[in-house]
Amino acid sequence: MLRKFVLPMSVIIGTALSSPVFAQDPYAAVSDSGDTAWILVSSALVLLMTLPGLALFYGGLVRAKNFLSVAVQCGAVAAVASLLWIAVGYTLAFGPGGNGWLGGGGAWMLNNLGTVREGTTIPESTFAMFQLTFAAITPALMIGAWVDRARFGWVVAFCALWSLLVYAPVAHWIWGGGWLASMFGVMDFAGGIVVHTTAGVSAVVVALLLGRRTGFPRTLMLPHAPGLTMIGAMLLWVGWFGFNGGSALTATDDASSAIINTHAAACAAALFWVLLERVTVGKPTSVGFATGAIAGLATVTPAAGFISPGAAILFGVAAATLCYGAIQAVKHKLHIDDSLDVFAVHGLGGILGSLLLGIFLTPALGGTGYADGMGMLSQIGAQALAIAVVALWSAVITGIIALGVSLFMPMRVNEDEERDGLDIASHGERAWELE
Repeated sequence: MLRKFVLPMSVIIGTALSSPVFAQDPYAAVSDSGDTAWILVSSALVLLMTLPGLALFYGGLVRAKNFLSVAVQCGAVAAVASLLWIAVGYTLAFGPGGNGWLGGGGAWMLNNLGTVREGTTIPESTFAMFQLTFAAITPALMIGAWVDRARFGWVVAFCALWSLLVYAPVAHWIWGGGWLASMFGVMDFAGGIVVHTTAGVSAVVVALLLGRRTGFPRTLMLPHAPGLTMIGAMLLWVGWFGFNGGSALTATDDASSAIINTHAAACAAALFWVLLERVTVGKPTSVGFATGAIAGLATVTPAAGFISPGAAILFGVAAATLCYGAIQAVKHKLHIDDSLDVFAVHGLGGILGSLLLGIFLTPALGGTGYADGMGMLSQIGAQALAIAVVALWSAVITGIIALGVSLFMPMRVNEDEERDGLDIASHGERAWELE
C-alpha cells in the first residue's frame, strides 16, 4: 500500500514543480556571490577615498583657518551627488532604453533594476551602488580648485547641477553604451576621461571665474598640516584599489591586474616626483610624495585593466614629469589660482593616461589588444576625440552652471570673510583651537 501511495505522490510533486509557478529558467541570469562581494567592498573603498581620504588630503594643504570648510564641502558634495544619483543620475547614465546621448528614464529612484546588470555577473543594485561612489567623488575632486574663497551654498548648488549636466551624460557616452564608445571605440577603464578630465577641466574654469585668492601669487600660502595630507594620500592610494580593481566588475585576474598596475604607477610616480624635487628645489617633500602618488594614480586609471605592469611604471614616470611641470606652469607662469592643482594633477593626468592607453594597448607591449577594426593610430585618434569633446562639454556647461547659480547666490565670500577664514565665516566653528 505504501508503494502505491508514494508513486502517485511523486508524480503529483513532479507535475507541480514543472508548472509555471515553480519552474525556473535554466538560462536565467544569476549573480555571482564572489563578484558581488568584491564590488560591494570596492564601493566602500571608493567612498573611503572621498570620506575621509580626499577631505584629509585637501584639508592638510590649506591654511588652518580653512580646514573645516574643506571637510564640510567634501561631505556635503558627496551627499548631494549621492542623492541625485539615486533620484535621476543613474538612469541618465545607465538607464536601459536610452539613446547615444542619455540613458532611459525607467530607473529613476533606482526603480525597476534588473536582477543582474547586463554584461556582468553582479546585481544591478550592486552596480548602481558602485557607480554612485564614482558620482560622489568626481565633483568632490573639484573642491581643490576653489578652497579658501568659494561660498558654501554656491558650492553645493553648483556641484549638484554639475553632477547631472556634466558627469551623468559623459558617463553614458563612454560607459553606458553612448555614442563615444559605440561609434568610435573610446576606452576608459576606470575614469581617466569620465572622472579626471571632466573634473580637471571644470575645476580650472571655476578657478578662472572665481578669481585669485587675496595675495596670490605674491603671498606664500603654505599647507598647514602636511602630515594630514600624507594620511589622506595614503587613504586615496588604498581606496584606488577599489576604484580601479572594482572597475573590472568581477573578482578575477582582470581585477588583480588592474590593482597591480595601479600600485606600480603610484609607486613610480611618487618616487620620481621626489627625485624631481630633489634636483630642482633641493629637498624631497612629503607633499611632493603625496602629490606624485595621486598623479600616478590618476594617470593609470583609464588604462589600469588594459596594460602590463611594466607599462604602468612608465605611466607613473610620465605622470610625474608632466604634472610636476604643469603645476609650475599653471601657478607660476599663467598665475591661475587652481589652488590645489586639480587641473594639473587630475585633469592632465587623466588626459595623459587616456592617450597613452592607445599606445600601450598593443599586445607587443603587454597590452590586452585592440578591438576589431582598431589599431594604435585609430585608438589614439578615438581617445583624442573623446578628450576634446568631453573637455569642451565640461568647460562650456561648467561656465553656464557656475554663472547661472551665481545669479541666485554669490560664488565667492567677501574679503573680510576670506581673511577670517571659511571655518568661522561659513560654519561658525574652528577645526582647531589656535592659541
